[in-house]
Amino acid sequence: MSEIIQQISIMAIPLLLAVILHEVAHGWVAYRLGDATAKMAGRLTLNPLAHIDPIGSVLIPALLIFSRAPFLFGYAKPVPVNYHYLRNPKRDMVWVALSGVIANFLLALVFSLGNRALLILAPLVENQLLGSLLHPLLLMCRYGVVINVALGIFNLIPIPPLDGGRVLAGLLPPGAAYQYSRIEPYGFFILIGLLVTHVLDWFVSPLIYFFTRLFLGSTMFL
Repeated sequence: MSEIIQQISIMAIPLLLAVILHEVAHGWVAYRLGDATAKMAGRLTLNPLAHIDPIGSVLIPALLIFSRAPFLFGYAKPVPVNYHYLRNPKRDMVWVALSGVIANFLLALVFSLGNRALLILAPLVENQLLGSLLHPLLLMCRYGVVINVALGIFNLIPIPPLDGGRVLAGLLPPGAAYQYSRIEPYGFFILIGLLVTHVLDWFVSPLIYFFTRLFLGSTMFL
């Protein structure tokens, strides 16, 4: 039990940062492109209270950790975006959708740099108390890379309402985009089916492994 609590405490900060910055990025890019909906709703903030979803940010990640699931998933409250206010709705929605994924990969880069800095610092630390803090910080950085890579890649799956679905709809011709967007009410059930049948494992897991290895190198096995 204490081991699970320790794991939660280490993973909580990277997970919250990942889901919060993902949503803030959507709102910030939408604001820069003409839509102030998220700003007026008070969502362009790093305050967790403005973004935490009781189910997606707390319950689901906790259940996955307690059940020792091989993956961790979570989400924050979606940032409101009104595409009618965007200067070029079809094109701009692509950038709004991609911004969350880009934010996750940038955050993964930050955590990977933190991991490398701590590895350099560790042999130089002689204080026992300070040295004992380095291990959980290293784990936090490595979890931060894995969580952000996984969240970014998962959101690129081209099924609405995921970001990948928004991107594909923005790239398709108007008629095809409209027909494609009609599957959004069923997108959640499609994703559940793909997860349960492990179909996503065929291409999502290798991508997560590739980018995690790219960010962490050999240190991912330490």
